[in-house]
Parts: sequence; structure tokens; C-alpha cells
Amino acid sequence: MPSKVSCLYVLTVLCWASALWYLSISRPSTSYVGQFSIPIRKTVKHKNITINNIRTRPLNPHAFEFIINEPKKCETDPPFLVILISTTHKEFDARQAIRETWGDEGSLSDIRIITLFLLGKNTDAVLNQMVEQESQIFHDIVVEDFIDSYHNLTLKTLMGMRWVATYCPKAKYVMKADSDIFVNMDNLIYKLLKPNTKPRRRYFTGYVINGGPIRDTRSKWYMPRDLYPDSKYPPFCSGTGYVFSADVADLIYKTSLHTRLLHLEDVYVGLCLRKLGIHPFQNSGFNHWKMAYSLCRYRRVVTVHQISPDEMHRVWNDMSSKKHLRC
Repeated sequence: MPSKVSCLYVLTVLCWASALWYLSISRPSTSYVGQFSIPIRKTVKHKNITINNIRTRPLNPHAFEFIINEPKKCETDPPFLVILISTTHKEFDARQAIRETWGDEGSLSDIRIITLFLLGKNTDAVLNQMVEQESQIFHDIVVEDFIDSYHNLTLKTLMGMRWVATYCPKAKYVMKADSDIFVNMDNLIYKLLKPNTKPRRRYFTGYVINGGPIRDTRSKWYMPRDLYPDSKYPPFCSGTGYVFSADVADLIYKTSLHTRLLHLEDVYVGLCLRKLGIHPFQNSGFNHWKMAYSLCRYRRVVTVHQISPDEMHRVWNDMSSKKHLRC
């Protein structure tokens, strides 16, 4: 018969092993190939959340704090559209190009829009300081204290969802876009969202992808089986640019608290939408690839991908100066 001491030792080892296993699958990492690094989290107390009368703790508590915030940006006049742009610290030229072109908050005289750039915390203190100074000038930057990296893009998007749900819940629509996207604002606002119509609810649209996980470890979009064992993803919109009704921001953020994190941001949003029973609508105006510029071609799109800051200025200036021309 084993002694009580040896039994107690075995139980202790098993408890520690279980705890380590739980931590390994429930915390976001900044890499899934060859290395793992977990963002530093501050200790934040979370109350139990009640869902269908069952008290449960969040699987993924978004336990990050705002380092830079614009909490009063929607306070006096709720916007028709909030634009959330995923960017990195070194992309100042891209941010400035967006501010001076399609993301200009004053570009549409009859429609109020808000543009926000989303960032995490950089490991370089100088870059953090530069972004802080940029924020003091433009007041259009939001930063949380997770480490800014490609594999933390999901956290960046969830930060944007959280911001809308907390500080701008009366907005009508939200667009999430990458920093190398060109947006035809006339098509987005007047042809797709139509300000003179009743705002939609539980609405989500973009370039819908129906695909499955890539198991090749050399791929940028590699997905380990232990992280996502299924052979198919739910329908999801390309993360380069998608649009949704503002009520969905709160729904996705709350759903994410109980949905295991994935490093592929657009796939993860698709998983949350499936849980919510929201099916994304396909829209051919959203292009997640680069298109050679032609005035008439760009007049038909909502988004175009892989546009440099210089190209953004050229396209915007050309389209703005030739509105009187017909195609």
C-alpha cells in the first residue's frame, strides 16, 4: 500500500501539470512556430459573468489597460461610422496618408466619421514615445499594454471592439481596416451603408472567405492542429477590411471572453460570429488584393489592398479632381 505522503505528492504533481496545461492553451501567444512568448499582463480582478444563469469565469479575460486612449471622442456627437485601423509604430507615413485622404474625419460634410489607429505596446521605448507624441498632436490613437506583434493582431482587433462598445456605443457602423487599404468612401457610405435608411443590426460584410486551416509550418497562416483541430473554418471576412453594425462590436467582444484565442484575427472574428449566429454577407466591392489603378475601376470598389502611402495620395487626388468625369 502506498503511503499517504506519496499519494499526496502524486496528487500535487498532477495538479501542477493540469494548471500548466490550462495556461498553455488559454493564454494568447505572440508566436506559434518555434517559439512562444506570452504578453505581460497586469493583475486585474474580473467578476464572474452570468450567462444563462450559469456563473463562469472568462476563458480569455481581456486583462489589458489603455496606455493611450480617446475616451471622449464620441461623447458629444455619436458618429455614423467609426473606422478602426490596425497599424504598427513605424507606420507613421501610412497613418498620415490615411489622415490626409479617405480617413480624414472632415472629408464628408454631411456625415460624421471617427478614425482611430490601433496599436499595442512596442518593446522599443523610443517608438512608444514617438507614438505618444503623435497622439498628443492628432488625438486619433488608441494603445493597450499587450505586446504589438503580428501574432497579437487578434488582441488589437478586440481592443477596437472593446473601445467602440465602451466609448462609442451609439455609433451606427464600424469599419476595421489594415493600414495599407484604400477605401472609396463614397461607395462605402452612400451606396453600402446608406445614411438615410434605418441602421442595420447584427450586420457584418466584407470579402467572405470559405476555407480551412493551413498545416504547413512554413506558412504565414499556419494553424496547429492542437489549437484548431477542425478541417474547415467558419465563413469569415478578410481582415484587410470589413464593415459591421456597431452593436456587433459589443457582441464580439463579450463572446471573445469565452472563445479560445487564435492568432489569425479574421478567422477568430469568424468563430465569434458563428457563436453569435451572425452570417457575414459577401460583398464584391471589398478586394483583399492589389488592383492596378484606373479611375473607372476604382470608382466601383469599396476597398483595395496593398496601397502605399504615395499611391494613396495619388489615387485620392486623382479621384477627387475628376468627379465630374464619366466612365
